[in-house]
Amino acid sequence: MEVSAAAGAALGGVFGTVARLRHGKPLHPRGRVYDAVLRRTGSSEPWGAEWLDAPGEHHALVRFSRAAGLPRPLPDVLGLALTFNGPAGDRHDLLLATTGLRPGARFVLLPRRHLFAVPYGSLLPYRAPRGLVLLAAVPMAAVAGDTTFRLLAASPVGRWREFATVDIAGHRFPAPDQAIRFDPVRHPLPGLTWPPALSRVREPAYAVARAAAPRLGQSRGH
Repeated sequence: MEVSAAAGAALGGVFGTVARLRHGKPLHPRGRVYDAVLRRTGSSEPWGAEWLDAPGEHHALVRFSRAAGLPRPLPDVLGLALTFNGPAGDRHDLLLATTGLRPGARFVLLPRRHLFAVPYGSLLPYRAPRGLVLLAAVPMAAVAGDTTFRLLAASPVGRWREFATVDIAGHRFPAPDQAIRFDPVRHPLPGLTWPPALSRVREPAYAVARAAAPRLGQSRGH
């Protein structure tokens, strides 16, 4: 068994144990859910993927959560999960967690306290036609209770460039948490893929999460 497959199997075992102990999701057990609008302006540096390079707009659903479920005000690794449908109705999921933005910190999970005041990153890179790309969401100033995040893209050591914004309506008044199962392996972003070695590491953990959490039952526009 190669190293990436062995690591994935080990992670799957850990996630399975946690899921059994919690009788549900192994991570991010509770969250806050919001309606949002994803507006793509396009990256100034083309990646060869239309979703990053070209303008567009999608209705979306965003869930903020704490990875370990630690009670506030204790710091925790925070998560920002976004899901939307493409024009043909196909679903796409993006999962981000609190990381740093500098090259050395983009691959490090950082415990934080405030959901709407910290940057989130993809931690691991996607593969675009023109190379590996990391994604990040950085908050802008809140206006009248709404919050906007800038979506950024960069190579693992390159400069961040904005390609979209996510406008979250009424962040002070979240909807009740929903039985949503985000899965970026089964629902990848348009034009982006996971490097095969990373897929082998991630897939067992997401397989456990699929078994532990119900499916997303509601449909959304794009």
